Amino acid sequence: MAVMEKLRMFVAQEPVVAASCLMGAFGLFLPAVVRPMLDSFESSKQVPQPALSDVVAGVTGKKQQ
Repeated sequence: MAVMEKLRMFVAQEPVVAASCLMGAFGLFLPAVVRPMLDSFESSKQVPQPALSDVVAGVTGKKQQ
């Protein structure tokens, strides 16, 4: 029970640091959950990449010959 009391005291004394730690823990935990979910949906299939010349032509606005 002493751990919870110290945690409450820490949150009361340093709310910004506690919120930052919580967001960091969430950020580290999220990829471990979301990536396998996306893989299981099979919606993350690899899309064929366009040719580099097509990309350059699209960015520069020049038509290919």
